[in-house]
Amino acid sequence: MTPAADTTVSKVDLAYDLIRRRILDGAYTPGYRLVLGTLAKALGVSTVPVREAVRRLEAEGLVEVVRNVGATVRGLDPVEYRWTVETLAVVEGAATGMAAARLPATALAEARRLNDAMRDGLADLDPLRHTRLNQQFHRALTDPCPNPHLLDLVERGWTRVAALRSSVFSFVPDRAAESVREHDALLDLIARGAPAAEIDAAARAHREATLHAVLHSQAATASKGPA
Repeated sequence: MTPAADTTVSKVDLAYDLIRRRILDGAYTPGYRLVLGTLAKALGVSTVPVREAVRRLEAEGLVEVVRNVGATVRGLDPVEYRWTVETLAVVEGAATGMAAARLPATALAEARRLNDAMRDGLADLDPLRHTRLNQQFHRALTDPCPNPHLLDLVERGWTRVAALRSSVFSFVPDRAAESVREHDALLDLIARGAPAAEIDAAARAHREATLHAVLHSQAATASKGPA
């Protein structure tokens, strides 16, 4: 490969990484128009690597290219998101229920600390930070699960959700406060030694509540149509 080609590839990667990151962190919201010339100027490159980066993002399902309109950021695929989160709700709930009796006091205290950190960030919500803390919270509650196959399914579910969108809280910021309150209730169940089935049901309902909030938000946005 020639040096010129190497330079081109690096510029494509640069454009791809920047646009993808801004889509995933919510800076570029669904429907945001990706103007090649503007992006190229901001990056200090020609439109050629930017166009190639957009093609890669289109192949990943993050960008939609419409003739005579251009490239725009795609929203969540509601069908794929629904199946993914419904499955995650089942396996994560089961893992949380099975882990509860084995959860050490230190892990329960860490989960409370993480939830308090999420609560402290509600006034000036950073969706990505909230999502990171949220995943750490749920990992603390599921890690003691004795079934490695179930834990593997939970991890795969988290990975699939992240691939669809790194933070749903950029779509439904109001859901963050509700989520923290549900965490409190889940922690109280575990602390008082509630039956595994009750903890399982609470953890599953918690995950499904986020799903319903996102789907409702998507449906409301779609019903409004283009501005």
